[in-house]
Amino acid sequence: MADALPAHPRTIIDKIWDSHVITEQNGETLLYVDRHLLHDGSFHAFDGLKAEGRRVLRPAQALATPDHYVPTTGRRHGIPVADYRNLVEGLVANTAASGITHFGMDDPRQGIVHIVGPEQGFTQPGIVLVCGDSHTSTHGALGALAFGIGASEVKHVLATQSIWQRRPKTMRIAVEGRLPEGLGGKDVILAIIGQISAAGASGHAVEYCGPAIRALSMEGRLTVCNMSIEAGARAGLIAPDDTTFAYLAGRPYAPVGKAWDAALAHWRSLPTDAGATYDRSVTIDVSGLAPMVTWGTSPEDAAPIDGRVPDPSAIADAARRESKIRALEYMGLKPGTPLSEIEVDRVFIGSCTNGRIEDLRVAAAIARGRKARVPTLVVPGSGLVRQQAEAEGLDRIFADAGFEWREPGCSMCLGTNGDTIAAGMRAASTSNRNFEGRQGKGGRTHLMSPAMAAAAAVTGRFTDFRRLGPS
Repeated sequence: MADALPAHPRTIIDKIWDSHVITEQNGETLLYVDRHLLHDGSFHAFDGLKAEGRRVLRPAQALATPDHYVPTTGRRHGIPVADYRNLVEGLVANTAASGITHFGMDDPRQGIVHIVGPEQGFTQPGIVLVCGDSHTSTHGALGALAFGIGASEVKHVLATQSIWQRRPKTMRIAVEGRLPEGLGGKDVILAIIGQISAAGASGHAVEYCGPAIRALSMEGRLTVCNMSIEAGARAGLIAPDDTTFAYLAGRPYAPVGKAWDAALAHWRSLPTDAGATYDRSVTIDVSGLAPMVTWGTSPEDAAPIDGRVPDPSAIADAARRESKIRALEYMGLKPGTPLSEIEVDRVFIGSCTNGRIEDLRVAAAIARGRKARVPTLVVPGSGLVRQQAEAEGLDRIFADAGFEWREPGCSMCLGTNGDTIAAGMRAASTSNRNFEGRQGKGGRTHLMSPAMAAAAAVTGRFTDFRRLGPS
């Protein structure tokens, strides 16, 4: 006999939200916050607390590490830019005064917050997690409701361990089919954003599901959820399963013993109930997907590598047509140009989107036995990722190929500490944003997977990595 449906079927989004409600007023909800991540851009919140004479309420539920403004080379000499140095040193002082755990520049656990949180087991299913950074949606890959917040909200969370939010609509994105060999989370999320647009999930919290999502590794899932914000979503998450549990087991912040058993029982109750409804549902089939690259100045400007730069004149909506014309002018591209003919000047492999060990392994597999034709930076997402890569000899593969092996940080993703491209230069990047000037004033950024970025590095142009012969 089939199990009866719950009386009131709920999505995983609803379950997490409902279990964290403290009170509701004027259409907004005060949510309890389980975990709070801080980085070197969090100084405004600490300054605000000091001005008000307030203290951090629950320091044990926060974790801090500098990432945006740390140098990725010459770190032993300190931070040459005074403003950046003050931010990083300010985080040291503020966390010490507040009793918050801090992974500093000399700590092997330091790295990008959205890589550090999961690898420490600080991110867990069923929690509400916040950070003063838009790509906090990354943590939804482990079944958490995670979202970025502003400076005043960071202060509020530090002081009260809670946050006011308006309940988002729910959206289901089902990814059907079997992902072709060699493709990964970056190809999936670029295909999704290309289909629904950069505003397609605005006002929604998104649950990704379907066989192609389940088949992804945890690191692939983290990549997908990382770029939820690029589709306008408030949050993006994937229901926890055995892949999630295996990933979390034994990590420093993960529960142990009987606490693990209790947590596991709770986590297994989180997936969306049969019969639950969403405000919106979208389906995408990735069975025939080719490696994706972007051609414009928005993540929605994505196309398969075997495609061509589109012609904006075919767009009916006048405002959107003009936007795409401007994008092509900025990018220096002409409609109809085969994407495989676009040459690059720089390559960046790293960021909170694709700076994990799996990403580096994929890139190293392409680099092995080949030589870079353009300058290429490889920036691991954390000190622990760097250690593991070096233990596996990936750093030597990169060095032999002429790739530059760096220390962990956000680096060229947002263009700090000299990790930039010059005006007019074209970069193949594994990061998450290709807006005008994102990697340097006048720089042109194309988003793609680690395999595609490595292929661009060794060929000097956009290249389908699957077509490279033996090294």
